[in-house]
Amino acid sequence: MDRLANTVRPYAWGSVTAIPELLGTEPTGEPQAELWMGAHPGAPSRIARPTRGAHGTPATRDAAGAVDRPTDSDPRALRPLSDVIAADPEGELGPAAVKEFGPRLPFLFKVLAAGAPLSLQVHPNLAQAQEGYADEERRGVPVDAPDRNYKDANHKPELICALTGFNGLCGFRVPAESADLLDALAVDSLKPYADLLRAHPEEAALREVLTAVLTADPADMAATVTATAHAAARLAADPATAPTEAAAYAAYAGLAHHFPGDPGVLAAMLLNHVRLQPGEALFLGAGVPHAYLDGLGVEIMANSDNVLRCGLTPKHVDVPELLRVVRFEATDPGVLRPEAAPDGEELYDTPIDEFRLSRYVLSADAAPARLPAGAPQILLCTAGSPRAGDLPLAPGESVFVPADEKTELSGPGTVFRATIAV
Repeated sequence: MDRLANTVRPYAWGSVTAIPELLGTEPTGEPQAELWMGAHPGAPSRIARPTRGAHGTPATRDAAGAVDRPTDSDPRALRPLSDVIAADPEGELGPAAVKEFGPRLPFLFKVLAAGAPLSLQVHPNLAQAQEGYADEERRGVPVDAPDRNYKDANHKPELICALTGFNGLCGFRVPAESADLLDALAVDSLKPYADLLRAHPEEAALREVLTAVLTADPADMAATVTATAHAAARLAADPATAPTEAAAYAAYAGLAHHFPGDPGVLAAMLLNHVRLQPGEALFLGAGVPHAYLDGLGVEIMANSDNVLRCGLTPKHVDVPELLRVVRFEATDPGVLRPEAAPDGEELYDTPIDEFRLSRYVLSADAAPARLPAGAPQILLCTAGSPRAGDLPLAPGESVFVPADEKTELSGPGTVFRATIAV
């Protein structure tokens, strides 16, 4: 078992205070958006032990990446978890994981701290990702090009679990409900969108309106967004507005404040507004438009960077490819609550094999919770002072447990367990 040294990603939308408060550190004054745990090449966690060769033989890697014998110099230097796994995939991940997903950790685990809205986006399914990646590779689009859609050939289902109150948008509303919401704003330029939502069957209505919003004249759209923002703020503050609707109007007005004139503000009004309480979660499958607005949570996803953006961003929006990937159907956001098992584990059940997220809320006098071996695990403490085996954990600290190692958790504290469903 290895304590992880993790990287904080300083994206502009990140909270200045939330991750430092979790870690018990002083804020830097800069946004701290995501704390990454795992072996993603963009920011792999590091551990303080030599890599292991086949069958557990200690090994290091030379500059070219080849496995070499360990040296006497600094044998406890921090090493990327990705290198450790590459040196002995079956020992670190287990034979079943390697057979199913290949010789790499199939998930990325994060603490996410949104101080401002993230972009409105969707993720492709596996076939779409493979097709899109192959096409861009064939056309020679550089992987770091700003107009590149597919950074890899994998899908990116994800799960967000709230640690604090957490606001988000997830999935399309029923078109008639979106039409009612737009009509209530009493903005003349919104009426054609409301009429379209009522004039067609669900899939066609949602497709036509999203297409119209994203292809509208920029100057006309900017004026509509400005008028919509004022009307939404007025309705949010009106005591006669129902609380759930008031919260949604406030969220849309906030989006317009952060992204003035952005067509994504109107696209967002087609989506369900969701407020998660601590411990509640959302699963986001392929093709479901979504955005995180504010709050602190733990997030787990398949190991992919593939994002198609709908708006609320200065980054590239590929409208034709977006429309190919989006699932144009109204969906219930499906707020998940953990399902308790007799051994104390609380599971967030999802239809995905690449990751499995659960939680342990441990009291000081309870018997230790024994964790099964056979698959890689990352354990993250979010509260209290629990122990993973002999390692004490503070909030924000995490450990990697190789597949061939058994361990147990003891309290007091809260620990999230990220692993795979194999």
